[in-house]
Amino acid sequence: MGRPAQHPRPAYGQHLAELREAAGLTQQQLADKLGLPQSNITFWERSEKPPRGEVLSKLAHAVGVSVDVLLGVTPPKPKRQAAKGRLQQVFESAGKLPRRQQEKIVEVVEAMVEKHSKAAA
Repeated sequence: MGRPAQHPRPAYGQHLAELREAAGLTQQQLADKLGLPQSNITFWERSEKPPRGEVLSKLAHAVGVSVDVLLGVTPPKPKRQAAKGRLQQVFESAGKLPRRQQEKIVEVVEAMVEKHSKAAA
């Protein structure tokens, strides 16, 4: 986990951080999707400066919004809350377990999914 910000985030940086978190991404995961260093994400989230033009559309796509929403020109559309299924509830609860236990759960689930994928093929 990164160190806490020493100053409050500016409006744009806060907006970007909220969009990233709503997409369920860490700074590192977003950076990986964009093929950029994680430090770029940190910079944008701690400043008023949005990314360069050539990065905007990729960034918007990665967090699942339009460029207008990313730039704060239009507000994001509220997402419909689907009823949580049992599996989702269990995974949300598992997300609160210690990291080592979370990793064990991921290993088991990945093995089961892989086994099912091979059987279906």
